[in-house]
Amino acid sequence: MSDETPAGSGPEQAPPAEGGASGPELARAVLDAARARREAAAKTRRRTTGGGGGEGGQQRRLRGYSGPGPDPRDPQPLGAVLDRLVKARGWQQPAAEATVFGAWERVVGPEVAQHSRPVKLEDGELTVEARSTAWATQLRLLAGSLLQQIAREVGHNVVRKLHIHGPAAPSWSRGPRRVRGRGPRDTYG
Repeated sequence: MSDETPAGSGPEQAPPAEGGASGPELARAVLDAARARREAAAKTRRRTTGGGGGEGGQQRRLRGYSGPGPDPRDPQPLGAVLDRLVKARGWQQPAAEATVFGAWERVVGPEVAQHSRPVKLEDGELTVEARSTAWATQLRLLAGSLLQQIAREVGHNVVRKLHIHGPAAPSWSRGPRRVRGRGPRDTYG
């Protein structure tokens, strides 16, 4: 006689499962596998949290009080949090460009800032408007040192070139009293 019996030959016998185990044996195998996964996860968790507080100290605690040492859940200075956010998002260049406009007095000095203002920054070229034509000429002479000061404060290659112009002159071609055409001939004469 052969050792193999057909699956449906005995009334008390359940059909075998995929691995060959059936009924209580299958349940026991599933429970053992779950227990092994839970123990492996607990060992991994203990290993990542530092476990015994040895030489490396605890890197990250999962729950409970933070304790006497530094912890990622401790309050952080706002500047440090913003620095991490700027680095993570890749906002270094836009932040440096914004510093040129936001801290103009600190970047170029109080005397120059009193007589000028930044207007536009595109492709590393900064347009500066001076309060008078005399200051525009003075700023053109100081352009090299201004570029060095800006590079020192906000970083290199943020501003590579300066365009300096005087105040905008009033336009006589537009306005409420504008006459179309050549206009009256006795205005200036």
